[in-house]
Amino acid sequence: MSGGAGISALDAGRALSEEVMPGLEAALADRYDRYLPGFSEWQIATVYGGPYARDGVDFKTRQIATVAALTAMGQQTRPQLKIHVKAALDAGWSAREVSEIILQMSLYGGFPAAINALNAAIEVFEEAAP
Repeated sequence: MSGGAGISALDAGRALSEEVMPGLEAALADRYDRYLPGFSEWQIATVYGGPYARDGVDFKTRQIATVAALTAMGQQTRPQLKIHVKAALDAGWSAREVSEIILQMSLYGGFPAAINALNAAIEVFEEAAP
């Protein structure tokens, strides 16, 4: 999906975020807009109407890259990591593939970061299991 001529970043972001994470903007608004008005729209426009909407790399690949980055960043990203592990599963990555990416990040973020990320991912895998 590309933010082409005539489409605002917010409109493109809303379309993509609703496709891949239905209800995200409303959840962000409920959590943050009372204290930081407009934050939900800004995040949707900036993230989902920006890099995630660009051509060149599909959403599935962007999700696994996000999981990798959040893993390497460490424990402070746990809530966001769980959201993006779920999105990676929804985009078509298997639990094994996500786990392998997390293991790979142990080389760059360290073993504690990878173990913490794997524990967060396992929670998501178990919630998603039939």
